[in-house]
Amino acid sequence: MKHLVATLLVAILVSPGPRAQTTPTDGKTQRAVLVTGASSGIGRKTTELLAQSGFFVYATARKDDDLKALAAIPNVQALRLDVTQQDQIDAAVKTVQDGGRGLFGLINNAGVAVMAPLIEVTEQDLAFQFDANVYGPYRVTKAFAPLLIASKGRVMTTGSLSGIVAWAMGGPYVMSKHAVEAFTDTLALELAPFGVQVSVIEPGNYRSEIMTNMRERLVAGGYGGDGSRYQKQLDRLLEQPTDRAQFKEPDEVAAAFLAALTDAAPKRRYLVVPNQREAELTIRAAMARLVQLNAGQPYAYDRDGLIKLLDEELRRQ
Repeated sequence: MKHLVATLLVAILVSPGPRAQTTPTDGKTQRAVLVTGASSGIGRKTTELLAQSGFFVYATARKDDDLKALAAIPNVQALRLDVTQQDQIDAAVKTVQDGGRGLFGLINNAGVAVMAPLIEVTEQDLAFQFDANVYGPYRVTKAFAPLLIASKGRVMTTGSLSGIVAWAMGGPYVMSKHAVEAFTDTLALELAPFGVQVSVIEPGNYRSEIMTNMRERLVAGGYGGDGSRYQKQLDRLLEQPTDRAQFKEPDEVAAAFLAALTDAAPKRRYLVVPNQREAELTIRAAMARLVQLNAGQPYAYDRDGLIKLLDEELRRQ
């Protein structure tokens, strides 16, 4: 049974063969893509790759130095955008409208990480987590929806293997990335009638500044671990290097965003991990959930029933 379920999940998650490609131009006009959180890491790499591949990129950031650096990249227009500020989102929409290129792609990449035990995290910190990682994509997608519908474009959001895997002390972040999974599936159903395709890119551990920012927030908030039931675990978390220099640059993640933009039939999910261990961790987590759902319920599927479901799912790929 476990082997069968693992096979089912691998078959669904594995990339299909070569796909027909769309082009970064629409007639004589460069197709435009907006990337949130483009100052560093995945956002910066994706901005660079898309610009090199012929797209015109509206690259957003919050700080002056980051905006200046992004503006120096050919085929890039830097925009100030904090996804928690509706007035800045509205201003970005106007800029894109005035640019006359329309908008073919939206990449919801901006995000933050809050790590704390769920029975101790403050409501303020949990709200901060969801404001950026869940309400941010919701706000930005809603604002740009008319342009994306007009172009029959693409919406992509940066998820995480944490949208499938859960881990202690990461509850706020894990919850937000699980919400991104639901956001993607529901949005895909609702935008399909308009010809807009929706994907989530699910990276594993790549080099980024998200842990540095997380630690800075904890320290600024006065966290010292004292009095916590999880003091040892949180102390270990804060003692870990936050520059993530031990991980690969996120070039593979940027390539997945390019594929989601150019595949004629983009996948709903692009799992992008740097090694086999993280792939197995993610698939096992999904497999465990499926086993738990099926086991002992009144309408449980036996082996033959699961094989039939697998065959039906494969035919839909």
